Amino acid sequence: MNQRTLQKKYSFEGKGLHTGKYAHMVVGPAPENTGIRFHRVDLGADAFVDAVAANVSSTARSTTISKGKVSVGTIEHILSALTGLGVDNALIEIDSTEVPILDGSARLYVEAMSPDGVVEQSEPRRWIELPEEVVVSDRKTGAYIKLSPAEDLSYDVTINFDSRVLGVQSVHWDSSVDYATQVAPCRTFCFFHEIKNLLRFGLVKGGDIENAIVIVEKPVSDRTLARMAKLLKQPEVTVSPSGYLSNLELRFPDECGRHKLLDIMGDLRLVGGFLKARITAYKPGHGINTKTARTIVEKSI
Repeated sequence: MNQRTLQKKYSFEGKGLHTGKYAHMVVGPAPENTGIRFHRVDLGADAFVDAVAANVSSTARSTTISKGKVSVGTIEHILSALTGLGVDNALIEIDSTEVPILDGSARLYVEAMSPDGVVEQSEPRRWIELPEEVVVSDRKTGAYIKLSPAEDLSYDVTINFDSRVLGVQSVHWDSSVDYATQVAPCRTFCFFHEIKNLLRFGLVKGGDIENAIVIVEKPVSDRTLARMAKLLKQPEVTVSPSGYLSNLELRFPDECGRHKLLDIMGDLRLVGGFLKARITAYKPGHGINTKTARTIVEKSI
């Protein structure tokens, strides 16, 4: 199989989930062997950073890459979309520090790009193969990611937040599952009790009920809901009987599990190519995902 790139350029704009800063972003074709590269056009003609594991600089609730003074945050959703669409090479031009969160998923990327298809290029695709099984774990959280050599890529992802609302969710993806309809629409999420601390640490400044699923584990007073409505710049917020803020309707019963699948597909694209592996992930997150990507780069053949 040869490498592939996009047919044309696609424009997106909106606020960043964590910084709240507005950004304009253009995703377009790139030559063979470019991989996925970001250009901070607001910083000048030479302000590039490649989407590779060696450039990961932060995994605080999202994945950020940096090279010198060039930094781009929350890159995982666009990386996931390009991976799901089978794109090897793309140039992403952006005029701010964070990728727009849009609706919190990869849906809008896929809906824009997939109708046009992709362009086949002349160079062979770079496949990342493993000589042996690789396991990366976190003793503190109990999280692990196991990769076994395989001819085709597949994921089995399980999330477990000890949540009465979410329960334990397990999801699967392989090439027979349509990424565009089954993974891309799944939105990011957080827990209601986390929001105050996240804001304190300078995160989720651009978060609202239009771009994130908010899970409410315990009963919340009217006074607390009123304060939250003010933080989210909403006239009011409510809690559904099923435990979601503002009576949100899920796109899938296991949407949160599917979003973690979306995330890990984006984060593991930082290996610099397409994996040939059977991947089993328990409690994945950006920290262990990107640590796994670095480990794969060291061990791949």
